[in-house]
Amino acid sequence: MEIKQFEYKPLAHYSYAIVDNGEMAVIDPERDPMQYYAFAQEHEAKIVAVIETHPHADFISSHLQIHKETGASIYHSKDLGADYEYEPFDEGQHIMVGDIKVSALNTPGHSPDSITVVAEKDGKTALFTGDTLFIGDVGRPDLREKAGNMTAKRQELAEMMYHSIQNKFKDLPDGALVYPAHGAGSLCGKNLSSDNSSTLGNERMGNWAFKPQSKEEFVNTLLDSQPFIPSYFGFDVDTNRKGSENLRTSIAQVPLKLNTSINGLIVDVRDENEFKKGHLPGSINIMAVSENSKFETWLGAIINPEEPFSLVVEKPSDAESILKRVAKIGYEKQVKLVLTLDENALVQSDKLDLTHFKNNPDKYTIVDIRNKSEIEEGKYFESALTIPLNDLRASSTQIPKNKPIIVHCAGGYRSSAGSSIIESLSENVQVYDLGDNINDFI
Repeated sequence: MEIKQFEYKPLAHYSYAIVDNGEMAVIDPERDPMQYYAFAQEHEAKIVAVIETHPHADFISSHLQIHKETGASIYHSKDLGADYEYEPFDEGQHIMVGDIKVSALNTPGHSPDSITVVAEKDGKTALFTGDTLFIGDVGRPDLREKAGNMTAKRQELAEMMYHSIQNKFKDLPDGALVYPAHGAGSLCGKNLSSDNSSTLGNERMGNWAFKPQSKEEFVNTLLDSQPFIPSYFGFDVDTNRKGSENLRTSIAQVPLKLNTSINGLIVDVRDENEFKKGHLPGSINIMAVSENSKFETWLGAIINPEEPFSLVVEKPSDAESILKRVAKIGYEKQVKLVLTLDENALVQSDKLDLTHFKNNPDKYTIVDIRNKSEIEEGKYFESALTIPLNDLRASSTQIPKNKPIIVHCAGGYRSSAGSSIIESLSENVQVYDLGDNINDFI
């Protein structure tokens, strides 16, 4: 039994391939299936199964595309209520991948339809736990109140998770390998380890969820201080339940236009320095210059599902790679146009006099756009107005416009987006991005 873990760092997402005797199964695949096809070809294996542990909230899966392009059957819980053809895969059912026995455990909690995939061969066991069991934590239980075929309230889901952790893993060996669908940095949990795998024995010893505790204690701990939920999460759950379009054909439909300008909602993905030198009026700067940046998360937190927008890129050759990142969360159909800029239609961002701000902070309205959990640990400026970045577009009217506005986060990436949002919605007031100068105040 050979196991391959694939990582998509911007979303801290892990997907998997298991191979044996010329057959392969893919578990929780991301939007672009080409890496799985390449791995299958390298191992002279046929993809016979694609397994979903649940309908994912933070990314779009390629399960339907893999089925159509390889003939592999799709397996997941019958409770998912998919709109496409699939094979029910619930407790008591198993399939063979080569000589690997692959079975399902129903482990609700993160979602009502979550399963854990159990792979066994020659006395060895591997658990693909989806968003049920993480390394050091368990999946958040508050994403399914309004999305999916089976909705459930966070209290119900937390109680389901307690029973799953208490009962569903108890007969499995300590040596069973644990492979989750997400790692540190994912919004699908709050205290995920940076480790990408573990053993069930190690989790029984070190994961808080396995420690002796009452259901009430477990639920209270699980529900406390979960991260914010980006607006796209429910949209992605429903898209995955329906099955997404083929990635190649979907992004090919988006037009590209060079050296132009456009009105409407605009997302400029260039580096903040280039953006501040010149951008289209009303643009929002969500940087995608780093392969490991959280571009997808902030795009889906700032822009609403089904809200049309245009994309500004640095050069034409960036268009395809950026669209693939947009498609990771299923937003490519919302993109009206990808464009490079006409240099004659640009505006500059205001430049901050840092010394003046340091000496006269009371002459500015300071907006802290960090997340609530960060702000609870302490403010950098006592007078700061606190509005998390994901709420900023809807809450900008709360910001007084009688003074210049300073925007800050914890490091600079988010403040570039935040200052551009306020700039796009505010006339006749100067808006400054404190950027990485925040380090002077920490």
